Amino acid sequence: MLHAKDIILVLLFVGSTVCLEVEITPTQGEISVGESKFFLCEIVGVAKEIDWYSPSGERIEPNKPEITVTRNDESSSTLTLYKAGVDSAGTYKCLATNGDQSAEATVNVKFYQRITFKNAPSPQEFNEGDNANIVCDVISSPPPTIIWKHKGAKIQMEKDVRFKILPNNHLQIRGIKKTDEGSYTCEGRLMARGEIDLKIIRVIVNVLPTIRVWQSEVNATAGVGQSAMLTCAADGYPEPMVTWARAGVLLESGEKYSFNEDGSEMTIMEVAKLDEGEYSCIAKNKAGESEQELSLRVFVKPKITFLLNQSTSEMEEQVTLTCEASGDPTPTINWSFGLRPFTEGEQAHLNRIYQASWTRPEQHKSLDGNVVVRSDARVSSLTLKYANFTDAGQYLCSARNAIGVDSQPAYLEVRYAPKIHGSVTVYTWEGNAANISCEVLAHPSDVSILWLRDGFQLPNANITKAKVFQSPTASYLEVTPESENDFGSYNCTAANEMGTESKEFLLIQADVPSAPSLGEVEPFSSSARVEFQEPDATGGVPVLQYRAEWKTVGRGSWVQRVFDVQGGALSEVTITGLKPETNYEVKMSAINGKGEGETSPAVVFKTEPVREPEPPKLEGTLQTKGNSLKVNWLKQDDGGSPITHYLVRYKPKYQADWKPEIRLPSGSEYVVLSGLEWNTEYNVFVVAENLQGKSQPGTLTIRTSPEPAAIPDIDGESALSTGIMAGILILAFVLLLLAVDVTCYFTNKCGLIMCLCGKPGSGAKGHNLEQGKAAFMKDESKEPIVEVRTEDECTANHNAGGPTEPSETTPLTEPEKIFGDEKSKAEEAEVKTALSEVTTEHNDVTQTNASDSKA
Repeated sequence: MLHAKDIILVLLFVGSTVCLEVEITPTQGEISVGESKFFLCEIVGVAKEIDWYSPSGERIEPNKPEITVTRNDESSSTLTLYKAGVDSAGTYKCLATNGDQSAEATVNVKFYQRITFKNAPSPQEFNEGDNANIVCDVISSPPPTIIWKHKGAKIQMEKDVRFKILPNNHLQIRGIKKTDEGSYTCEGRLMARGEIDLKIIRVIVNVLPTIRVWQSEVNATAGVGQSAMLTCAADGYPEPMVTWARAGVLLESGEKYSFNEDGSEMTIMEVAKLDEGEYSCIAKNKAGESEQELSLRVFVKPKITFLLNQSTSEMEEQVTLTCEASGDPTPTINWSFGLRPFTEGEQAHLNRIYQASWTRPEQHKSLDGNVVVRSDARVSSLTLKYANFTDAGQYLCSARNAIGVDSQPAYLEVRYAPKIHGSVTVYTWEGNAANISCEVLAHPSDVSILWLRDGFQLPNANITKAKVFQSPTASYLEVTPESENDFGSYNCTAANEMGTESKEFLLIQADVPSAPSLGEVEPFSSSARVEFQEPDATGGVPVLQYRAEWKTVGRGSWVQRVFDVQGGALSEVTITGLKPETNYEVKMSAINGKGEGETSPAVVFKTEPVREPEPPKLEGTLQTKGNSLKVNWLKQDDGGSPITHYLVRYKPKYQADWKPEIRLPSGSEYVVLSGLEWNTEYNVFVVAENLQGKSQPGTLTIRTSPEPAAIPDIDGESALSTGIMAGILILAFVLLLLAVDVTCYFTNKCGLIMCLCGKPGSGAKGHNLEQGKAAFMKDESKEPIVEVRTEDECTANHNAGGPTEPSETTPLTEPEKIFGDEKSKAEEAEVKTALSEVTTEHNDVTQTNASDSKA
């Protein structure tokens, strides 16, 4: 029987005789460059030592940074390669030893390169137009196949020759455009391993700035506080930055220059002439820089820089006025005298316009050679060779260019001896004072003036009716002739430091005027217009009046009327009070201060038959209170028959229908039309009617006043105070009337108390008259209010002494059509009835008053 000790001995013996075996897992090693991997070495048997050896045969020490060896237990060990590189390739050996026994195993480690993008930056930027090489460096083992894509599709090199894959697998785009911008895909493929990888590269195409200028030359005016703006627009990618420079110096924002947000507008403040010149607009971005020149032209208004007053003596010295002016563009210089320029063709000392230009020397002479104008460089001169006293005064130098004008006066003083003016002949008559005027022009103006008669100074003892009156520029001799000896020559002598001048004045005996010459006589039914010419001889003094005389041919006495001359002339008069269809003769004479002259030969004419009146002459006046119009008329020839009444019609011009016709008494001179429309043009017709018929209408067209602004409301307190004041005024007025009435009752037995208490019959008459007047009034809410002024109808034109002369008015072709519409017949009848009632009552009242007066 075997014991345990025996069994252990047997096993030890057997084990000591077994061989060692070594196995490495994995048996082969392929590692990608940069990859980490480990290998396990397992031992069959008992090994005392397990060691790893590198491809170079060196024992690998444990715990190295990039390669480590770790003893797991008695039968295994691990070799680890961290981020191995190509230099780590080779055969690695695992060796196990136990005394004199050993065993080993090897593993061959191979490395390969995965697809790796070594240099493929994104984004990549290029300038438009360049040959762009898109960089994409790819490595692998074996080398990969490179494919380029754009917008998801493979680039077809044969379709666009601008695209090319270079030997280094970079993509070249010849003449790259902005449209080529975008994302490009660089794709690497390895068929042996089925490996694929890609890189997206964004390509940016920068565009060189371009500058657009709308106005390459800008104009500005200096000296007026004006600003000038230079503008340029820059395009490009990325967006350019715009700056401005002048003469190579960058301009910065400040008091002189200001810029908008993107710099495209530069404003130059307070432009001066020094700012004129070239300015550079510079646009810059990644693609480069562009520059554009702009010009600023600064104009300067003309300015007269030199002009002096001058002084000379008449006809003795040459005198020159000099004028200098500056400005840009170069101004021209004009001379003028007084308020007008020297105009070509005037026959005077200063009779041409002279324009002096700085561009070349010029010389101009007047027609008489007395005035010479020269211009050279910055100067223009005007020379008077022989100055006359009429040349004295203000000379205006005007410098003008396209920007403006500057004018300054120069004063020329001409010293001269007195010049005497005034009417040489003066007419008067014995006993009538006459003024002889000796008007003197002189410089210096300190002048002594004497009047002489037959060598003796006036006044004197021989001529007691002579008086002298002095003024700064004239002397007046007042003579009242007493006999024929006082008529004749009077001498005026004036002197100053420059000399003396005398002039003879004649005082002549005036005469009465000759007879006027009668022309055409235009007869009417009850009047006639007589045309005449002034007398051939006025007697030396003005005609003051004309006397017209007329009578029936062959019988009767002469009727006369004197007509005053107004406004200096009179060429026709109108005689009135004539009978229709009657032969008359008329003659005239002229009257001046001396007396009445001879009478002209008589002219015979015949008046017209009785007919309708001449149209009234109308005149309209807008009233200040309310929207109303006052229409006045002037009665013309009545056609030989008394005017019975007037017919008034009116309407807005834009309306077809007339307002109701208004019938007024013959003595009426005006009518007030109220309640009219604001700011409206009205037509007004007035017709005069006698027993023969209606005249042509007198017409008037007038526009009413604009509507006034509304009166603002007042508060209760103001309204109350206004009402109280109105009540007080009305009460005071009533008390005043009552006092006047009482006084009239006790003194003249008349007034309201007399009507209530005493006079029989008069109260009824007054009541009827008031009723008749009421017929003229209408409700203002329905029709306009009409105010009429009347006179007694007993003063008809054919019995009167002096109506105005007739006037012509263009007649309407159909007067009956205008005034004869049937629409207002009923209204016309009512107005006629009311007028007849008023006329009757008016006459009754007149007769009653006359009876009372006789009683």
